[in-house]
Amino acid sequence: MTTLSLVTSAPRKGVDLAIRGYQRYLSPRKGFSCAYLVARGQDSCSGVIRNIIAERGVMRGVVPTMIQFAACYQAAMMLGRERPRVNGVCCCGGIPIPIRF
Repeated sequence: MTTLSLVTSAPRKGVDLAIRGYQRYLSPRKGFSCAYLVARGQDSCSGVIRNIIAERGVMRGVVPTMIQFAACYQAAMMLGRERPRVNGVCCCGGIPIPIRF
């Protein structure tokens, strides 16, 4: 592996490791699903973003990641109008996520 490929793959692997850790340890404990997953029935935001980073890398994945967060926010707003018991959005902004241990 060349130095250049090592430098470009290290951030990608680091982000992937962080997302996998979130999916395995934090997400199951927070008590609710990603609004995008609930509304669309597709991958959760963390799964979508993990794929974006794997395909595009960290730097080129920033804009698509922000677009995904916006889609999750829109899904939460839609679900909030339909179902008043939605607990929030798991992956957008400064919304507190209750963690149960």
